[in-house]
Amino acid sequence: FFNEVYECMAALGLPRDTFMHEMGVSQFEINLLHGDPLLLADQTFLFKHLLKEVALKHGLTVVCMAKPLAHTAGSSMHIHQSVVELGSGRNVFSDEAGQPTATFRHFIGGQQAGMADFTALFAPNVNSYQRLCHPYASPNNACWSHDNRAAGLRIPASSPVARRVENRLPGADANPYLAIAASLAAGLYGIENELEPTAAIQGEFEVPDSLSLPCTLHAALERLKRSHLAIELFGKEFIEGYIASKTLELTSFYDEITPWERRVLAAQA
Repeated sequence: FFNEVYECMAALGLPRDTFMHEMGVSQFEINLLHGDPLLLADQTFLFKHLLKEVALKHGLTVVCMAKPLAHTAGSSMHIHQSVVELGSGRNVFSDEAGQPTATFRHFIGGQQAGMADFTALFAPNVNSYQRLCHPYASPNNACWSHDNRAAGLRIPASSPVARRVENRLPGADANPYLAIAASLAAGLYGIENELEPTAAIQGEFEVPDSLSLPCTLHAALERLKRSHLAIELFGKEFIEGYIASKTLELTSFYDEITPWERRVLAAQA
């Protein structure tokens, strides 16, 4: 299976990096090489469909749900972000002495400012919140930290040239175009408005209310509906259309009764 995946990736011109088993049952971590955000979104889209097509040939099923199995880790689409100067390619998150810049801080501040408003773009399905609200290294917060996987925004250990911000909120079910756009737009908003982030968290921590995120699709859509930032960055037409589409899906979900409700509640009522 994997040999054919590698061959198909080469045929499509998709560069590959790490393939390794993750902590979940039959779960694999797959890293694509960094590059232009729109190109990465294209590659992610093609790669997911490539996996599913090759799997069918081998009698397998590739699942990109955020939480396909209970009592184990969910599946994410972490986004590693850095900003480079056109021409020079210099990472603007580091200064000449290799230290973090004000731009780096402001980018994090923007990420924090937009994370709750954009949760419905990072976690677009009912199942997304099974991953976020039953965490196995799946943070549901807008805290940031140096290399702490409990934070929604993580700064991985790296050299100054590779300094970056990892957005750990998006699930494997997220639309790569929308998730990347929302994350970068929030960061740009922070840079343009010189937003300062909160203090970085360390060790075990309690999430303050100001940095907590919606924990259901309904709550996320309500937050998006009230967001002036979303309208400013994405436009009213798109936001209203997205909310309408996801509300229809949510209504369809509410039209069904889950097996748990019948099994547990039928005898209690």
